[in-house]
Amino acid sequence: MDSRFVGLLGCFLVVLLLLAPFVGRYIRIAMEDGQSRLTAWGRPLERLIYRIGGIRPEAEMGWKRYAAAVLLFSVLGALATYVLQRAQGLLPLNPAGFGPVTPDSALNTAISFVTNTNWQGYGGESTMSYLTQMLVLTVQNFVSAATGIGVVLALIRGFARHNARTVGNFWVDVTRSTLYVLLPLAFIVALFFVGQGVIQNFDEYKQVPLVESVQYTQPKLDAAGQPLLDQAGQPITENVTATTQTLAMGPVASQEAIKLLGVNGGGFFNANSAHPYENPTALSNFVQMLAILILPAALCFTFGEMVGDRRQGLAVLASMAVLFIVFALVAGHYETGSPLSTANPMLAQQGVDGSTTAFSPGGNMEGKETRFGLNATTLFATVTTAASCGAVNAMHDSLSAMGGFVPLLLMQLSEVVFGGVGTGLYSMLGFAILAVFIAGLMIGRTPEYLGKKIEAHEMKMTSIVILATPLLVLVGSAVAVSVAAGQIGVANPGPHGFSEILYAVTSAANNNGSAFAGLSANTPFYNVLLGLAMWFGRFAVIVPILAMAGSLAAKRRVPAGAGTMPTHGPLFVVLLIGAVLLVGALTYVPALALGPVAEHLQR
Repeated sequence: MDSRFVGLLGCFLVVLLLLAPFVGRYIRIAMEDGQSRLTAWGRPLERLIYRIGGIRPEAEMGWKRYAAAVLLFSVLGALATYVLQRAQGLLPLNPAGFGPVTPDSALNTAISFVTNTNWQGYGGESTMSYLTQMLVLTVQNFVSAATGIGVVLALIRGFARHNARTVGNFWVDVTRSTLYVLLPLAFIVALFFVGQGVIQNFDEYKQVPLVESVQYTQPKLDAAGQPLLDQAGQPITENVTATTQTLAMGPVASQEAIKLLGVNGGGFFNANSAHPYENPTALSNFVQMLAILILPAALCFTFGEMVGDRRQGLAVLASMAVLFIVFALVAGHYETGSPLSTANPMLAQQGVDGSTTAFSPGGNMEGKETRFGLNATTLFATVTTAASCGAVNAMHDSLSAMGGFVPLLLMQLSEVVFGGVGTGLYSMLGFAILAVFIAGLMIGRTPEYLGKKIEAHEMKMTSIVILATPLLVLVGSAVAVSVAAGQIGVANPGPHGFSEILYAVTSAANNNGSAFAGLSANTPFYNVLLGLAMWFGRFAVIVPILAMAGSLAAKRRVPAGAGTMPTHGPLFVVLLIGAVLLVGALTYVPALALGPVAEHLQR
């Protein structure tokens, strides 16, 4: 393993953990009812929003009303996103003259951005107008992240309150998290990105001459944008000579900031964070990784403060950090300059004499961004899949077999290793409830967590939270590999092709949004399949989380006794990590064995 990778990982974690406590405390201050000088600037605007929306901020909701508000808000958001995509050809700020997005792609994108997945089966600069990028995609980047914050706050209130019938007001939570948390941070990060060279304009696309003409071969496409096939089922290609290049412009920095802070991941450009207009420097790349994890890490401190015991938040954060470090080191071992025979034996066959000397000094750079190198690319891939963020600065399809195994498994753990904004923490708290339940069975007493007894209802809801996404992933992948419409999008045969399908469905169901990039997924079949996976992957977890929040809030607090297991020490951290790995990872062992593991072992 490259020692520079270990140094980069250590530096990244130090900066992250230094910033997270301050941001976590600020979130708690911003979301509470009391007046604060930090949020005084926005109180008039907040009251105006309530007045326009007819919202009574003092009227709190039970969990059913809170869940209904989340679903209503999301359905209306998806409908608006779909309609605006279909109508973009009639709307202004469309310098490239794009027409309406196709119905299946528009539906998939609407679900994708509303569920905070930001899976993109299209190229942003070749499909979406500036207005669509701003009014549709960027807005959903804010409010979908705010929804996740609202849901986790409702669950935290369930732990913090006792004998209560309410868990908060969704409209207040989504307003405050957008106005006081996401908007100011996005403004600061966007200004920084502009300073680094990320573009922010409304200019028309620019045609520039190439210094040398470029000749290449590309597949011929039909009217729907899909490759034409010959009688043998192979793509029909054509030779093309390019003498000019079109440079897409647009308001990129504003979308880039919230794409990362909201752990959304949808890129303004098709190349995402590998594009120099989105991610121009090594420093911007480092800050992008920080932006992805800062709010998920900070919410652990918010959790500790709201339940009145900071050690509880630190225990959850420690579990996340340990898992993250282990997975990052595994990825680093297989990607950053280790002998390629340990990364994938097949790569050794590419050398003239069968040796790895032609490749091992710099590692496997195919599909990687040379501006950042293997170390920053590998860490970025780990960060973006530890969080539910689809931002990428390289082709994950180009990772070694076991290098690709790491981001795939990180997503399959329900993305609790930091995870999304709000979503990572409430999923990890689901595993915490499972951990104390298992511990309770071991010692023969009713399990407790934060003074609340964990009973049958909580365990039923926890079971749904933990099992919903594996069910979606495994069934969805089985359907995709079983029907012709799913098989036709696979460009690579064998285990790698299966990994591409498994990765796509895993990414969708866990609301990540990244892709292996070797699968032609912008087809009616995959747009519908992945759209369903994204929708149920989001709300089949949110609804039982809110049901659990309502049940916990109504319980009385039980004083800790001699048999109460502490949930803030090293023993609980080990138990929590074990629950995540044993329950989360073992579900996917057969599928992983057929994909990246088989690819790693084949010769």
